Amino acid sequence: MRGDFAAETIYDANPVAVARDFEAQGARWIHVVDLDAARTGSAANLGAIEAICAAVECPVQAGGGVRSVEAAGALFGAGVERVIVGTAAVENPDLVDVLCQLHGGHVGVGLDAHGRDVAVRGWVAGSGRNLLDLAQRFAQSGVSALVVTEIGRDGTLEGPDIDQLEAVLAITGTPVIASGGVGTLDDLRALGALSTGPRRLHGAIAGRALYERRFTVAEGIQACGGDGFNRP
Repeated sequence: MRGDFAAETIYDANPVAVARDFEAQGARWIHVVDLDAARTGSAANLGAIEAICAAVECPVQAGGGVRSVEAAGALFGAGVERVIVGTAAVENPDLVDVLCQLHGGHVGVGLDAHGRDVAVRGWVAGSGRNLLDLAQRFAQSGVSALVVTEIGRDGTLEGPDIDQLEAVLAITGTPVIASGGVGTLDDLRALGALSTGPRRLHGAIAGRALYERRFTVAEGIQACGGDGFNRP
């Protein structure tokens, strides 16, 4: 919660079963984060990610600890459709350029921020880099999506940071996926209605709210307008 590893909660020890359940409920994408890898840079859970990819038919988006071409390649080899780069994107933006050249249309960047300050290393360290500056930088790389997380809202169920997301939408044409804070169907309705001119969000990630059965995947999709936004 809020990037605090000490506040860990285990909802289910079988990630494959969870992924299958989400797909059965209508999920169009499965979002997976290797939190151990995000903190250490070592792909501790690659086997579990591969098992998830093999178990579901919907595309899987995965990240955490992707700090090299080889690490990204391992995830693609495991069956991941879109690889999300976080810490390495901030510390080494050129890596994103290379990955986009190698895997065009299948690379996204995770921008996890406290306000405008983007964090790295599993959210335990600030980078001093500005969220909006980085969003514009990676739009030039040709990434297929920006996953924007307000760390202060993550896992709290207190609602997303609408102002933060609106600011990112306003300065880039890259698809934006909202993450962090979703706790109710009203939160998803607000995200579904968010726009800056013709620009709308392409998706939203829900975690704790689904695990605690505050709403179902099907209810969430309906709250977004029935189309799951623009399908990330």
